Amino acid sequence: MYTPQRIPILKVGRALIVPIQVDMDDATAMQLQERILSELERTGARGVLIDISLLEMVDSFIGRMLSDIAAMARIMDARTVVAGMQPAVAITLVELGLELPGVDTVLNVDEGIRLLRDEFGIGEEGDDSLDLELNDHWKA
Repeated sequence: MYTPQRIPILKVGRALIVPIQVDMDDATAMQLQERILSELERTGARGVLIDISLLEMVDSFIGRMLSDIAAMARIMDARTVVAGMQPAVAITLVELGLELPGVDTVLNVDEGIRLLRDEFGIGEEGDDSLDLELNDHWKA
């Protein structure tokens, strides 16, 4: 029996950090959506940073899931930031006619952390322990 891959969801301050380091199939995407929403409710987080820098390809279902996560998070009073979109992924999303309304995009995780830090205070400027903790989760 197939089991969806488990993607970590880290809570840092008032944000959830979601490093996607595997190719996502539909079951994994559905499970991730449910888990993010559950964690938003459980923790009261106000931001979701989804790192997709290792995703080389998306299909229409995964694109819709990202958009749906953002819409649902917005209803739960949280902001969604997608970091590290590769050019091929951006091209695919445009070719599929998918927009990501309500999703802020940034070039990399550092920019995403900075954006959420400024808005939600997930750490103080110069707080190296925050960056070290997060960097451990992005190592390949």
